[in-house]
Amino acid sequence: MTRFIIRSSVAAVACALVSNSVLAEDATLTNPAISAILDGYYQNTERPMAERSEGFGLGHTELALSANIDDMFYGKLTTVVETNDGETEIGLEEAFIQTLSMPAGFSVRAGRFLSDVGYMNNQHVHVDAFTDRPAAYRAFLGSHYFDDGLRLAYVAPTDLYWTLGVEAFKGDSMRAEDEVGDREFKNLGVYTAFTKFGGDIGVSSSWMMGLSYLRNENGRLSEPLSSGTAAVDDHDHDHDHSHGAMYTGENTYIADFVYKWAPNGNYKYQHLTLSGEFFRVTDYAPAEDHAATHAHDDAPGDHTGWYVSSVYQFTPNWSAGLRYGQLDTHELHDDHFDAQKLKETEVSLAWHNSHFSTVRLQYTHQDGTNFDGIEDDHVITLQYVMALGAHGAHQF
Repeated sequence: MTRFIIRSSVAAVACALVSNSVLAEDATLTNPAISAILDGYYQNTERPMAERSEGFGLGHTELALSANIDDMFYGKLTTVVETNDGETEIGLEEAFIQTLSMPAGFSVRAGRFLSDVGYMNNQHVHVDAFTDRPAAYRAFLGSHYFDDGLRLAYVAPTDLYWTLGVEAFKGDSMRAEDEVGDREFKNLGVYTAFTKFGGDIGVSSSWMMGLSYLRNENGRLSEPLSSGTAAVDDHDHDHDHSHGAMYTGENTYIADFVYKWAPNGNYKYQHLTLSGEFFRVTDYAPAEDHAATHAHDDAPGDHTGWYVSSVYQFTPNWSAGLRYGQLDTHELHDDHFDAQKLKETEVSLAWHNSHFSTVRLQYTHQDGTNFDGIEDDHVITLQYVMALGAHGAHQF
């Protein structure tokens, strides 16, 4: 089994992000790369909008198959196994083809895949330095947004790493709540555009910034029901554990930044990662009352969320992380919106026996204001993540 050492160079990392040769690795159709990720945990209580429930459970356990189809295409299939309320769920997270030899820096991906908006979304959750994604990701992207669609990407021939892309998706998991129960949603619901650029600072440091826009044609809330009318209670089923967004809007803007440092670019023995993202979600009020709602002084503000994170691997076997995030949303009640706030402070300590095994202990302090009844909560999670089989280089 090949062991990969990731260097802290954007020039090298850019290849891992977009290079078709690295994407395809050495696997062929007759000898595909097969990998499995085992994710298990114990957690003392539940977190809002999170995939892990209280007690013992399976996290993001996945089985992946990938290979070059021929000299023109690469393909990947990823299935995910999770537990929810005592039941085992099997889902299909990725099933896509990727072009290998388009000219002028262009590439096309089609099928089911992770969207490239933001910094973390295009990465599998098992590579994270914390047990769950930040609250902003859980609220606005369903932890990690994957969907059926098409992507066109371009890498510019510049000294500074620069890529641009557009995507179109079906958008089922990004639909707003339908309280009426008979709303007609658009079948092509989500469009995105993104750009990312970065560079090196000497031999030990590198950075990358990104800007993303997500247009959600089905993002507005439905018209609230009149008093005494029973609501159709399908929101929790469709948007809780099924990786759906809990808070949507027609327009989502994301800005992200990451800085990495490793002595002489050697990422294996010691490295530091600083990252952060900011989300702004607009135009979520019911369309029929949008003009009237914004005419009042108590009109709701935008949904916003952000986080900052620092992860330091101080020896080859130990790393520690600190992350703070905040989420400000508005919940529709009858004819008005109520403001909500959730703050999360997270500390993690992880032991890595090798590149393929991690045992992590994490403490999370939650401080909520009108948010799912949370006022002051403490969450402790013990997690293991183990990789079996082929395991390629992680993205930047």
